[in-house]
Amino acid sequence: MKSNIIFLVFLLSSMLTFGQEITNSQREQLNKITTQDVPKKAPGVAGGIVKDGKIIYAKYAGYANLKDSMHIGKSSRFNIASNGKQFTAFAILILEEKGKLSLEDDIRKYLPKLYKNIENPIKIKHLLNHSSGIRDVYRLWSLQGYTWWKQQYNNADAMQLLEKQEDLNFTSGSKYLYSNSNYIVLTQIIEKVTETSFVDVTNQMFNDLGMPNTSFVNDYTNIEEPIAKPYFNFDTWTTYDWTCNLHGDGNLFSTLEDQLHWEKILQTKKSKNFSKEIIIKSQELIVNTNIENYGYGVEFMEHKGEKYRYHAGGTGAWKAITARFETGNFTVVTLTNSGKIDPMMQTLQMADVLLNKTNEKESFPIVPEKIGAKVTNQDILGIYRTKGGYIMKFEEREGNLYMIRSGRNDIKLVREADNIFHQWNDAPFKQEFTKNKEGIMQITAYYPSVKPFTLTRIESDLSKFDFAMLNGSYLNSETNVSFTIKNIGKENYEIIFGEDIMKGLLVYENEMLVDDYNLSFEKDSNGKINEILVTTDRIQNVRFVRK
Repeated sequence: MKSNIIFLVFLLSSMLTFGQEITNSQREQLNKITTQDVPKKAPGVAGGIVKDGKIIYAKYAGYANLKDSMHIGKSSRFNIASNGKQFTAFAILILEEKGKLSLEDDIRKYLPKLYKNIENPIKIKHLLNHSSGIRDVYRLWSLQGYTWWKQQYNNADAMQLLEKQEDLNFTSGSKYLYSNSNYIVLTQIIEKVTETSFVDVTNQMFNDLGMPNTSFVNDYTNIEEPIAKPYFNFDTWTTYDWTCNLHGDGNLFSTLEDQLHWEKILQTKKSKNFSKEIIIKSQELIVNTNIENYGYGVEFMEHKGEKYRYHAGGTGAWKAITARFETGNFTVVTLTNSGKIDPMMQTLQMADVLLNKTNEKESFPIVPEKIGAKVTNQDILGIYRTKGGYIMKFEEREGNLYMIRSGRNDIKLVREADNIFHQWNDAPFKQEFTKNKEGIMQITAYYPSVKPFTLTRIESDLSKFDFAMLNGSYLNSETNVSFTIKNIGKENYEIIFGEDIMKGLLVYENEMLVDDYNLSFEKDSNGKINEILVTTDRIQNVRFVRK
């Protein structure tokens, strides 16, 4: 009898330790979600859930290495990319708690070569929540014509480029704009304060956290195995060599097991080596700033009315998502080495299972409310833009309407009602055409997973503009990049950028669109245009002066 009681206690203890928080039905749903995009003999995914400080679910599927037929498992190390930012931020918080630095410190206290001519303070806290205005080095390299992941760049190369920058995207602390440069600069501050390499500092931190298989990589030739190799599929699964040494903003290799252990620390707020206060602070917004969507390497989001803290990482075929939900106190972590898996979608689907929201749709509309006045193809043609600068163009070809977006294939649209169209190959993506209060045509786009967004057609009178006045060559001294503008008829221009020839379209007397670049300019006191400001997502107002 005594032995039966002991066995029963052991059985109950095991149930409480392994997955007591989910039912068999929920486990089946989670298994289906995790493996839904993992075909046979293909790369795959590692997914797990921590709730109330306990691992209640973990699943591994697919191959870590197709050549060796090695399956993804507990020891498989993924590049979790920008998910590493939270750990760079944690290293900063450790130094702050020790009194080694203050988040209010100007970064020039440690890195005096940066932005010597900028008078306003650029504080450490501005780096942490992406309000510094420092331009993204990856986009600056792209402007120079380099593909960064082919160059074997390291953090010293990034700093060398940043030290040449004279201007910021905007005044530090005034607004949010994600820039990987912020976290590369943080690594240099950590090295200055500790007089030790960032990788050595964080390796000790990971050891103290109980995460032995996690480390930033500053030398791609020494990445510790076993690696879940990245794979794309272009008719067949193809991998590639990883040769990047940039780190701190990403390039963090880790296992699902280590990441789930970190989530246990965050949920229990217990660590042998770090205070409860620093663990709590790492998950909060940064005080004395006006940024409300980003903290210490963590974004603040909402899904189906539920608040959660989140970050995504993506480098090539490697992608990673961490989502920490307040309701239910649980975290979902998804890591993948497959270019065909959408980890964000999977993560939110898994969260829905725990939130009992699998049948609940997002609160925003996914189709137009009603059919409006009929529009013809001719009524629609033109260029449309959101307030944030996202562009769509609509053209007619052989009687069919086409939607053109930078970086994507041109898509034929199919009319389904008087003023409503959809993509021929993706019917849920609908486009509604109406006129706004000013009588200008606008498009509202609908898709099940995205809140509707509206673009307004660009309309301007260029009848009095001297189209030839923009002709000439322009140079940016910060990047040593130049381009030439040549008018080829009315509002159309040819932009020669190194070996590339691009099309430019003048949309206003002070603005031109060139692929995903925006060129803005003003006449000087003599009525001439002598400088052009170039903007694209993470770099803004890069100054080019007429040569």
